[in-house]
Amino acid sequence: MELPVMPPVKPMLAKSVSAIPAGMQYEAKWDGFRAIVYRDGAEIEIGSRTGKSLTRYFPELVAALQDNLPDRCVVDGEIVIVHDGRLDFDRLTERIHPAASRVKLLAGTTPASFVAFDLLALGDDAFLDAPLAERRSALVQVLSTARPPVHLAPATTDPALAREWFEQFEGAGLDGVIAKPLDLPYRPDARLMFKIKHERTADVVVAGFRFHKSGPIIGSLLLGLHDQHGTLQHVGVCAAFPMKRRAELVEELEPLRMDDPQEHPWAAWAEESAHESARLPGAQSRWTGKKDLSWVPLRPERVCEVAYDHMEGDRFRHTAQFRRWRPDRTPRSCTYAQLEEVIGYDLAEVLGARG
Repeated sequence: MELPVMPPVKPMLAKSVSAIPAGMQYEAKWDGFRAIVYRDGAEIEIGSRTGKSLTRYFPELVAALQDNLPDRCVVDGEIVIVHDGRLDFDRLTERIHPAASRVKLLAGTTPASFVAFDLLALGDDAFLDAPLAERRSALVQVLSTARPPVHLAPATTDPALAREWFEQFEGAGLDGVIAKPLDLPYRPDARLMFKIKHERTADVVVAGFRFHKSGPIIGSLLLGLHDQHGTLQHVGVCAAFPMKRRAELVEELEPLRMDDPQEHPWAAWAEESAHESARLPGAQSRWTGKKDLSWVPLRPERVCEVAYDHMEGDRFRHTAQFRRWRPDRTPRSCTYAQLEEVIGYDLAEVLGARG
């Protein structure tokens, strides 16, 4: 492979802002695997956000990219899986599997798509220093005949339409809106774009914690909600505390530590069979590998309010943010019923949107 932009390249990133800024290009924020695709004739390489190769996990995309991309190019985009008209991140994570036979099976049963939104190189020309407007124009031209599962990401310069997308597209599993300055060059690993994400709050039960990797201070709190049967389900974690607060929380939560973890609602995490679902807080995953995921069970008696962007099934898709303790709420009152239901929106309508 010999291209003007060679792997590995870390993608350009975005920083969070609270409102959609004016005077930019706007796109949907896709909830998938960020990927930079390198094509040089018959050779295809799919690089992840960390620079590691994703090529072996998506063999069906290799063929589709060969059919739809220019002969020599580097394209930034997102790998997604669509199920029942919306993005499905859980099915996407299943594709990262060590067994080639499993990868081949899933490529047939849950095929992936690639949504392209930036152009880093074309032919012998690197586009890293070109402004976004020029890169977008070239990308639109070279993907004018692209067919599924390769898609051109919809984009607009109309902030009113961007606000409409922000409200509507979430129903298809998208993550918000990305705003990009029109004169912005492509700068790998730099947070020069802007992301506007949905934020909601929920009252949740604190049922355990993990220690921080740096020592005996809180790393994250394990959160739960009661389902319709009254069972406390693990829904995610909250983290990002200042270091001083992490130390204070250890002492604050000490009275809730359980002498007999077998009495905890999530005691089954110790059973190997329970880890197969990856729902319980003691489970390993293909992402964490051998990372220590041991946790300290707490009596599920304290409630806190957290901010979250959206749900993936019955769990928080991303790490939640601690807001405050809620001594006025009982753990039993923390149920899924409090969560906002997002109106469904067909992903096909998103991919067909035009600015």
